[in-house]
Amino acid sequence: MAQAAIDKIELTKRLVAFDTTSRNSNLALIDFVRDYLDGHGVASELVFSADRGKANLYATIGPQDRGGILLSGHTDVVPVDDQDWHSDPFKPLEKDERIYGRGTCDMKAFVATVLSLVPTLLARRLKTPIHLSFSYDEEVGCLGVRRLIDVLADRPNRPRLCIIGEPTGMQVGVGHKGKHTLRCQVHGHEAHSSQVHLGVNAIEAAGELIAKLREIARRKRDKGPFDEDFAPSYSTIHIGVIHGGTALNIVPRECVFDFEMRPLPGDDVAAVVAELREFADRHVLPEMRAKQPNTGIVIEELSAAPALKTATDAEVTQLAGALTGANGTVKLAFGTEGGLFQEAGIPTVICGPGSIDQAHKPDEFVALEQVARCERFLQRLVDRVAQR
Repeated sequence: MAQAAIDKIELTKRLVAFDTTSRNSNLALIDFVRDYLDGHGVASELVFSADRGKANLYATIGPQDRGGILLSGHTDVVPVDDQDWHSDPFKPLEKDERIYGRGTCDMKAFVATVLSLVPTLLARRLKTPIHLSFSYDEEVGCLGVRRLIDVLADRPNRPRLCIIGEPTGMQVGVGHKGKHTLRCQVHGHEAHSSQVHLGVNAIEAAGELIAKLREIARRKRDKGPFDEDFAPSYSTIHIGVIHGGTALNIVPRECVFDFEMRPLPGDDVAAVVAELREFADRHVLPEMRAKQPNTGIVIEELSAAPALKTATDAEVTQLAGALTGANGTVKLAFGTEGGLFQEAGIPTVICGPGSIDQAHKPDEFVALEQVARCERFLQRLVDRVAQR
């Protein structure tokens, strides 16, 4: 017997109830989605992480011999640690025409709305297939979807177009900045703080490098390049985490800081890293090694997600615009998996319910009106790809 349909709101609540914070496995949620699809007679494929603790899910509804339209979302969410929630973030609360809970707008409401329409997709005779992609570890560098993209690369029925349901207020997003996460490790030399002339202070050296990054960031802010469709309109550099030292009376041997760059499409991240390395080699390391030759600085990239730039006259943009009824497009300050799909030759736009203003915050919510707009968007898509 075929499984009964589940309403989009109920499905949203069920997905939110899975704690899929990126540090955790997402397999319980993926198993739920796989069983739901199985219950409707839809086969799905799991593409696992290297340790098999997480998985992407991929499925196709409609013709299996051609590429269609990919509806894509991620299943992981950011932590709730130290946030002042007024309800349990993993026990979704429906109140005041909103659903509250971690991941409601980023982006489980979209995933749930897609899944709620599976019976409709099956009831219509699709001439163009609809592909479903639900990934892991998007929030920590768009890591999981890369394995899925590799699997799909040589398939004759690889998706032709992609719509990612990140929260845009159901506007059509045609561009976003990239995100490059980097780490700088400074190795100094310990000494008693009364004998600073014998030590190499790793924190102070790191401070010089951080000051250099601030100089570069100000230059980007003041001299560009600029794209006024973004807010802010320039590439940004941000230092977010720093660790160093053991006690005040010890010259610190180690200091590590993490920083990120969110470049405009076409801006050169490699040039920024090269400038930082040149500054380290010419102005920081010589003084360090004059005292202790075994000191050093290591700068490494931890993750990189490319920017997205889709033409306003591209087929996928025109399709999404027709489905929303909107005349214009937007560009997004936050990153998505879209740049990776685009690099793989799958033209992509971003369009989903909710606002990024509510994402990653305590009391995250999605408005029911936004979920209803998403459902109408997807129903129009079904009408376009169905046999007449």
